[in-house]
Amino acid sequence: MTTTTPAPAVPSKKQQRANAAAESAHQKLSSPWASFAAIVIAVVWTVPTLGLFISSFRPEDDVKGSGWWTWFTNPSFTLDNYSAVLSGSDTDLATYFINSIVITLPSVVIPITLATMAAYAFAWMKFPGRDLLFVAVFAMQIVPIQVTMIPLLSLYVTPPFGLPSLAGSEAFGGGFYTIWLSHSIFALPLAIYLLHNFMKEIPAELVEAARVDGAGHVRIFTRIMLPLMTPSIAALGIFQFLWVWNDLLVALVFGGGNLDISPLTVRLAELSGTRGQDWHLLSAGAFVSLVVPLIVFLSLQRYFVRGLLAGSVKG
Repeated sequence: MTTTTPAPAVPSKKQQRANAAAESAHQKLSSPWASFAAIVIAVVWTVPTLGLFISSFRPEDDVKGSGWWTWFTNPSFTLDNYSAVLSGSDTDLATYFINSIVITLPSVVIPITLATMAAYAFAWMKFPGRDLLFVAVFAMQIVPIQVTMIPLLSLYVTPPFGLPSLAGSEAFGGGFYTIWLSHSIFALPLAIYLLHNFMKEIPAELVEAARVDGAGHVRIFTRIMLPLMTPSIAALGIFQFLWVWNDLLVALVFGGGNLDISPLTVRLAELSGTRGQDWHLLSAGAFVSLVVPLIVFLSLQRYFVRGLLAGSVKG
């Protein structure tokens, strides 16, 4: 008795065209010219950072007297710039560095935690008005931050229903919480929208199988959704971290100009105004502010790429 193996399925014309387009794009992106262009772009993009790094270690007279590229022919090195900006009595960036960390970490954790739960509710829970509410959340993305600042400040100063004023209070984090709330509010619409789209790409069969086994929403969310959504959450966390760390406007407005709760960006803006000629200090201070997001991005870039590719789950 002989057995016959089934013939392989013939791809449809649409799938054949898609495969051909993908192969053509792969060949173009992996060609020597494309690789050369990528290297040139990377070098051009890195040159300003290299110049900032070299200038931060050059003596004051050299920084003011010549360009940073002259360091290669006349090298000179000093740590006085970093000592001045980190522990100097009139700069003391170390304090503002800690403030930036205190501001950034809660401003990343709070919106991503809320957005993950909200995205699950919009994607896999049925309740009245779900679609209308999701459209409202999506529409909030087009509202400029500058338009919302005055109404939000008004709510902080004179909250409704007789609640105590939040502005200027030292409770709940010594004034940091107004900045945490503001960053969380501004980040939630986009975070909910992106995580919802990623979560909807997860095969429904996984959720149905869990429900057949008696799992509720809490177990499905913690045991199935969160592990599968880790790359997307990490990518969104990187975006939010970079945004909050480099932010000047939100921290300056909702911090009330209080230097005790101001991040590095506010202090660097002051140095630019009061020390416009002290380029050696500005370059060192700018690199202190740059090094943390650079480390975060380079160390987590694999999660960033995986997060961008999330959603291509095969059922």
